Amino acid sequence: MANIYSINPGEAVQGTSINVDRRIFNFGERVAELAPQQSPFFSYLSSVAKKPTDDPVFKFLEQRHQWQRRNFQLQAAKVIGDYGTDAFAIVTGDNFYVDCLYDKFGREVSTAVAPEFLLVGQIVAIECEYDADGSDGSDVGAIAYYKIDTVEAVDAAKAKITAATFLKLMLKPTRTADGATAATAGIQTPVSASKLRFDDNVKGQVVGSAFAEGGTDPEGWSDEFYNREGYCQIFKTAVPLFSGTALATRYRGISNEYMRVYQEKLMEHKMDLEHAMLFGVGTDDSSATGPVRRTWGIVPYTEAYGKVKTFQYSSATYDHFIDSMEDVFAPESGNSGEKLVLASRKVLSWLNKLGGSSFLGNTMALNSQVGSGLDIQNVQGNFGHAVTRVSTIYGNLNFIMEPLFRGIHENTAIMIDLNNVAYRPLMGNGVSRDTQIITNVQNRNVDGRKDMVLTEAGLEISLPETHTVLQFS
Repeated sequence: MANIYSINPGEAVQGTSINVDRRIFNFGERVAELAPQQSPFFSYLSSVAKKPTDDPVFKFLEQRHQWQRRNFQLQAAKVIGDYGTDAFAIVTGDNFYVDCLYDKFGREVSTAVAPEFLLVGQIVAIECEYDADGSDGSDVGAIAYYKIDTVEAVDAAKAKITAATFLKLMLKPTRTADGATAATAGIQTPVSASKLRFDDNVKGQVVGSAFAEGGTDPEGWSDEFYNREGYCQIFKTAVPLFSGTALATRYRGISNEYMRVYQEKLMEHKMDLEHAMLFGVGTDDSSATGPVRRTWGIVPYTEAYGKVKTFQYSSATYDHFIDSMEDVFAPESGNSGEKLVLASRKVLSWLNKLGGSSFLGNTMALNSQVGSGLDIQNVQGNFGHAVTRVSTIYGNLNFIMEPLFRGIHENTAIMIDLNNVAYRPLMGNGVSRDTQIITNVQNRNVDGRKDMVLTEAGLEISLPETHTVLQFS
């Protein structure tokens, strides 16, 4: 809304008046700067996570690197006896049926699927129990190492290891046997009548591969991208019609009533964006006049597809919090080491109470002890926000007050991985639908003026398992 003109002949015009008839003013880079404390999420999105789209229904791909997830489990119990020279080899007929809880996209699933990553030549480690005399009851916990010789896909729910060479058995350390004792007890030649017992659902994992010199190439496998879509929502806020008389009238308090209302409507528009980015539910509906698209908000999307952790104000402790952080910062989910945590005033008050029984009070006491995994400090954020920075042994949490977390959300906080969210304004064919002001939208025969603020944009939320809603009670 510049009103500066060139005062030297020959110079290009440096600005223009807002009164230019039906002029569209691109305001996209500046609307986020209006009172950033009132809309912290939108301020961060506009500043550090802005990624234009050229389609109002934008598609994006999620990649979860499965090389961090090559874990599996046995579907049914098995007992392997002493096969003499073959030791505890898996031979034809044993058929170790295995599955995993990750699908081909690397997403955690509740129904087991076949592990596509098991290949001939890989070394696997599987939990088991070692029976020295063959009698069930004298078992010792151990891990058996095998090289896969043959593996077959059975169906979508399981695969089977039909042949594998036994390599080594390592007894697990116990209270009466330290690591060195357990390593010495590693069994290379099973004794007579000894057995390995594999219970159902025991865990296994790939621990690399080993091939002979001059050997042939192995089989391969690949993960897949997961496809998601988001929607650009059309936001409109009208500066109500002012008659020509009202525009020329000097008012008490603030003399220019039109500009006062204009400022309020810009803030209203910005807060509409903040509300939608927090609480919107994504839909793409058809109507008689055209499709109506609504963007997803980070809170309901995370509740539906991400993680939710619950705490109680009266009993939540440092231990509870750290236990949750193990999952929140799990690297195999694609987490970064930094989280933006938007929290209600009630949650922040609880966090910052220094009473002897409070979470922070106990934490600050623990910080003076050896082995504490949490450090808390108050810092000034880059966008004018007061930030409570909590450094855990897993990553950093940056707590900021979210004024819109009130009422039904007064006990809510949300941990957002900013690497996996983006503000997507619609821009294509040289046209921008980011926040702009369209002037003089009233009919041409009206003695007055009406303007409109318009934005067409949506929120992209990827890898929802990297975001976490904290619910307090």
